[in-house]
Amino acid sequence: MPPLHTLELGDAGSRVVFLHGLFGQGRNWNTLGKQLADKHRVTLVDLPHHGRSPQPDTFDYLDVTAAVAELLSADDPATVVGHSMGGKVAMLLAITRPELVAKLVVADMSPVVYERVGGFKTYVDAMQSLDLDRITRREEADAGMQEAVPDPTIRGFLLQNLRRDGDSWRWSMNLPVLGRDLDRIGDWPADELKAYDPYDGPVMWVAGELSNYVTDEYASAMKEWFPRYRKVTIKGAGHWVHSEKPETFLAALRQFLGD
Repeated sequence: MPPLHTLELGDAGSRVVFLHGLFGQGRNWNTLGKQLADKHRVTLVDLPHHGRSPQPDTFDYLDVTAAVAELLSADDPATVVGHSMGGKVAMLLAITRPELVAKLVVADMSPVVYERVGGFKTYVDAMQSLDLDRITRREEADAGMQEAVPDPTIRGFLLQNLRRDGDSWRWSMNLPVLGRDLDRIGDWPADELKAYDPYDGPVMWVAGELSNYVTDEYASAMKEWFPRYRKVTIKGAGHWVHSEKPETFLAALRQFLGD
C-alpha cells in the first residue's frame, strides 16, 4: 500500500499519533493536535479508505495497521491515540508492533466484535443516495441528507468528506468499500492475534459516559490484551468523546502524557 497521508504539527517533544474513526480523517484531530504541539510532535493520520490516503479494494484491520506501522519507528516510539475504528487500529498496532508504541490511548472503543452496524449503514446509504452531479452547493447536500440523518452535527461530520473536484463534487472516502465491509469494521481479528502477547505498556481507556462502546462487559477483554490499562470516563460525553468534551479529553490526555 502507498504511504498514508499525514499532517505534522510541532517540532519538539515526544511523538503523538492520532487515528480517526469511521468516516473521519486526520484533520478531525486538528484542534487537539495544535494544542498538544506546544510540547509534542503530533501526527494526524488519514487512515486507508479515508481523506487523502490510498483506497484499497477491501477493508482489512491488519492491513490498515501495517500501513500505520510504516509511519513509525522503534527508535522513536509514539503515544498512539485512536478513536472508534481508529481505536481498534491503535490497539492492534500495540499488540502486533509493541516496539512502536510507547503509550496507548483508546477512545470509546473495546477489543471486541460489534454487531450493531445498522446506524452506520444508514449514513452510507444517505451519502450514496445523493446525486452529486446535481448538487451545486454544500447546503444542497446537507438538505438532501436531512431526512435520513436528522442530527445536524452528524451530517456536518459526514459532509466534511464532500469535496469539490473542479465544477463537481465527490466523496473523499471510499464509500463503496466502507459500506460493503461494515461487518469487517465492526469485527475484532481474534484468530489472527493468537500468536501475539498482550501489550504491557501503559494504556488509557477513555469512555464516554453516555456511550455503550465501553462497558463493564468488555473490561475482561481489555484486561486480557492490555493488563496495565486505566479507565477514564468522561461525564456527559457520548461516542465522539473528544469532540463533545474536548477540554476534558485534552486534560486527561495531557495528564497521561506527563505534561
